[in-house]
Parts: sequence; structure tokens; C-alpha cells
Amino acid sequence: MSLEKQPILSKINLSLALIWLFHVSGALGIIYGNADWFVKATPLNLLLCFGLLLLNTQLHLKAILVLFVCYGVGLVAEIVGVQYGFLFGSYRYGATLGIQWLEVPLLIGVNWCLLVSICATIAATFSNNVWQRALLGTFLMLFLDLLIEPVAPALDFWVFEEGIAGLHNYLGWALVAFPLQLLYAKSNLKTEPKFAFHLYLLQSIFFILLMIRIYTLQEASFLK
Repeated sequence: MSLEKQPILSKINLSLALIWLFHVSGALGIIYGNADWFVKATPLNLLLCFGLLLLNTQLHLKAILVLFVCYGVGLVAEIVGVQYGFLFGSYRYGATLGIQWLEVPLLIGVNWCLLVSICATIAATFSNNVWQRALLGTFLMLFLDLLIEPVAPALDFWVFEEGIAGLHNYLGWALVAFPLQLLYAKSNLKTEPKFAFHLYLLQSIFFILLMIRIYTLQEASFLK
């Protein structure tokens, strides 16, 4: 039986090409080019990724409701965190992520949607058990947050009063992420796995490269 080849200009291939283009050019631009310009383009990149996520997800009423819940819960959790220092510790947002409500960027809810979705989709490829998928998805979200936190202040995403994110932050992330992962797993939403894997890989590489660059510059400055 012959397998039908996927067209080069298919929806998934175009989506992958765009996220690779934006992430690679963004990383190179921040490290070697006009860092301010590329950092300010973060909201555009975030919205592009979210739009492509929707394009590569089987959308129906349940899927839309789940994504809406992820957005709402993520945004409310961040508002509680910023206003009361509860859940994640004492921190504040910078200007990079755009328009804010109650000192929290509205786009942060979009980021929660993205992370929950791609991590849940990856987890679903390893297990059919909803609890195992929720646990793995939560772990994947925490791992990515571990990569983002050291870079976030330099990009003016957010900054903690203590200077670095403490254990409190990661426990709070797990507390919010796990129920959302469980909801996603039980809803059995269908997102293209290839898109989720590529976006997770790109996010990881992007923040690892920036972390290396920032700490290299800090060490060079210290040695002077």
C-alpha cells in the first residue's frame, strides 16, 4: 500500500516554517542585532504562535471552551500573583508583553494557552492515561519555565523582588498547571503533534541560547 505524500505547502509545513523563521531570526536578532527591536516584537511572535496553534487544532465548541478556561485561569492566577504575592511569589511585569490589566499583560493568558496546549499534546503521545498525561504535561511546563525565568528580567518580561524565581514560583506553577493539564487531557483535544513538538523545541532552544548569551556577557563584565 503506497502512502500519499504530504504537499510541501501544507498547513503544518507552512506553520513549522513560520515558527522556525520567527524564533531563529528572533534569537539571532537579540544576540547579534538590534536587541530592543526584536524584544519588542515578542507580542507579535506570541500572537503568531497562538494563531498557528488554533490553525493546527481541531476547533469545536469544547475546544474553544477549554482554551478560554486556560486563558482565564492563567490570567487570573497571574493577577492574584502580582497583586497579592500569592502563588508565584512577589514579582511585577515589565513593558515587553504589551497592554496590561491590573498590572498583568493580557497576552500572558495567551501564553498559558500555548504552553498548556503544546505540553498536553506532547504528553498525549506518550500515554493514554489522563493522569499520567497531566503529570507529564505539568512537568514539561515547569521545565520550560525553568529556562524562561533566568532570561525574563533581561527581556523585561517580569522580575521577582528577590531577583530570581524561588521554589514558591514553581510550586505555584504546578498548582495552576496540573488542573489545566488534567482538563485538557480529559477533553481529549486534538492538536497536530508535530507543531507542538517543534514549538516546544524552539522555545527551549531560544531561551537556552539567550541564557548562555546573558551569562557570558555577565561573566565578561565581571572579569573586566
